[in-house]
Amino acid sequence: MADEQKQLVQQIKPLLESGDISALREVLTEQRSSDIAEVVELVDNEHRRAIFDAMDKPTSAEVLEKVDEATRSELFDLLKDEELSSILSELDSDDAADILSELPEEERAALLESIPPAESAEIKELMSYSEDSAGGIMDPAVISVLEDATVAGAVNKIRAAEIDEDFFSVYVVNKDGRFVGDVRLRFLLTRSEGTRIGDLVDPDTIYVTVDTDQEEVRNIFSKNDLIVVPVLDKHNKLAGRITADRIIEVAEEEAAEDLYTMAGTDPDELDTFSVFNAARIRMTWLLPCLIGTGVTALVLMFFFEKFGEGSSIVYTAALAFVPMIAAISGNAGLQTSAIVVSGLATGHLVALRLSQVFTREVRIAVLVALSCGVFGGVVCAFLLYLKAPESTIKSVQLIFAFGMAMFSAIMVATTLGLFLPFLFRRLGIDPAISSGPLVTTANDSISVAIYMTLTLLLAT
Repeated sequence: MADEQKQLVQQIKPLLESGDISALREVLTEQRSSDIAEVVELVDNEHRRAIFDAMDKPTSAEVLEKVDEATRSELFDLLKDEELSSILSELDSDDAADILSELPEEERAALLESIPPAESAEIKELMSYSEDSAGGIMDPAVISVLEDATVAGAVNKIRAAEIDEDFFSVYVVNKDGRFVGDVRLRFLLTRSEGTRIGDLVDPDTIYVTVDTDQEEVRNIFSKNDLIVVPVLDKHNKLAGRITADRIIEVAEEEAAEDLYTMAGTDPDELDTFSVFNAARIRMTWLLPCLIGTGVTALVLMFFFEKFGEGSSIVYTAALAFVPMIAAISGNAGLQTSAIVVSGLATGHLVALRLSQVFTREVRIAVLVALSCGVFGGVVCAFLLYLKAPESTIKSVQLIFAFGMAMFSAIMVATTLGLFLPFLFRRLGIDPAISSGPLVTTANDSISVAIYMTLTLLLAT
C-alpha cells in the first residue's frame, strides 16, 4: 500500500470506529476519489456504509466506478436501490452502462426504470453493443457541426454544450448527418470567424465503427498516436468517441485477460470475493487438464505392453526421462505461442504474416531443439552411467533415442505453438488459450508418445 493510502486509512479509521460522520465528511472532501476507492476496497462493509454516507453523490459515483469489481459487487448489496439509482444518474452514460452490465438482468432492468427516460435510453443503447467492441467502450458525448457552418457558429455550439468532458476536435457532418471528418480546436482559434468549417475539415480522419473489436481499436490508437477517435454506426453517422484514457483501461483489461487465460483461469473469478466461485472457475480448467494427464498415463501404459517383459529394464530407464521430455518440449512450445500471442495482441505487422513468423520461429526451433537434444543426451548418458555403467549398448541406444525424441518433441511443440494462435484467431477464439494448460497438457501427451515410440524402435 502506498504511503498516501496508509496515511488516509490511519486518518479515517478512528472516525469510522467512532461513527463521526461529520468529521469523516470533512476529511473525505479533501481526498481524490481514486484514493477513497482504494480505502473502500480495504475496509469492511460496515465502514464502507459509513464512507458512502459521508460522501456527496458525485463523489460516491466516482468511487463506485473506480473500485474493483469484487468490491463493487458487495457495494451493490450494501447500497439501496434508490441510492444506486441516484449514483448512476451522476455518471456518464458509458460508465453507467459498464457498471449496470455487472448486475443480474432483473436488478439491471429495475434500476433502468428508475433512471430518467432520456438517460435510460442512452444507457440501453450502449448496452446493446458487445462489451468488447468500440460501441461498448465509447462515450456517446460528441460535438458535431454541419460542414456549411462557420468557425463562429462552431465556437458558439461548444460554448452552449453542457458537457464536462475534454474535447480535442469538433466532428463535421453533412446535411444528411453522415460523418465528413474533424476539425482540430486549434483551427477554431486561429482562423477568422467567418471561415467555413468545410474548408478546415480533415477528410482523412481515422475512425472506427461500433462493431470494431476493442483490441483492434487499441492497436489503431497505438499505431497512429491518437488522443481520440470517432465511432460511426453502420450508416456512417456519429455514434460516439473513444479517448486515450479509455484505451489505457482496455489495454490493461486485455493484458489481464491474456494472462489469466494463459494461467488457466478466468478474470471472472475477481468479480466477487467468493472462494467457491474462484475454485469453480479454476476447476473448469483443471479438470480437462486432469483428463489430459490421464491420456498421457494411457500412452505410457500402452507402451509398457509394447515393450514386453524382455525390455522392461529399457522401459523403466526410459520412463525416468519422461518428465524431462514433457517439460522441455512444453516450455519450448509455450515460448513460441507466447511470442505469437503477444504479436497478435499488439497488432505488429510481423505477427500478422504467418510466413514471416514461420520462417523465423522454425530456425529458432531447430537451434533450440538441437541444443536441448545434445545437452539432454549428455545428461541422460551421465545419469545412466551412474546407475548402470555395465549396460553400454542399451545405454547408447537409449541416449540416441532420447536425443532424437527431444529434438522431435520440441519441433512438434514449437509448430503447435506457432500455428494454434493463428488458427484460434481465425476461428474467433482467444489466441491466448493456445498458451494455456489445456494445450500444454495435450502437448505433453504428444511429446511422450514421440519419445516412447523412438525408444521402442531404437532401443529394443
